[in-house]
Amino acid sequence: MEIKDIISIIKEKGRVKVKEGHGNILEFIALEKWDQVSDSQEGLFLIFDVFQLRSISEQFSDVSLDIIEFATKPTIYHTIKGRFLRNGPVQQDQIKFSLIKKDYWNKLLFTYGQVLIFNKSDGEDFDFETNDFFPLLSAGTKEMFLSPEGDIKILKG
Repeated sequence: MEIKDIISIIKEKGRVKVKEGHGNILEFIALEKWDQVSDSQEGLFLIFDVFQLRSISEQFSDVSLDIIEFATKPTIYHTIKGRFLRNGPVQQDQIKFSLIKKDYWNKLLFTYGQVLIFNKSDGEDFDFETNDFFPLLSAGTKEMFLSPEGDIKILKG
């Protein structure tokens, strides 16, 4: 499966379903194509670099940025929604996001060049298949809340 083919589908349709190495079907949705009525509020924003945080969250303290950038295990972060974020899964004025570092998935995000929304799909159909495992579905995935001011709370560790 070629990453450029996945990106073409996202640009054309606004979303793509990929079956990853464990057999889970993942849906990646372009920010502007996410629909509040039909898409899950449980979705999370995927980024490939911390500079992308500006488009989805409030400005972070240096401590919080360091935690995100230097994390060694897959981590889902919860934080306050950015005032410029117009579309996407928001619950109680908070969002979830993850900086994806694993090679294949990082390359996919980098090639797309923008924030993508991730949902785990319940359906059976998919557009592409890969043997690469999606890092956020591993047993060791951590979750924490980071406030823009630098407050940190471990939710699942």
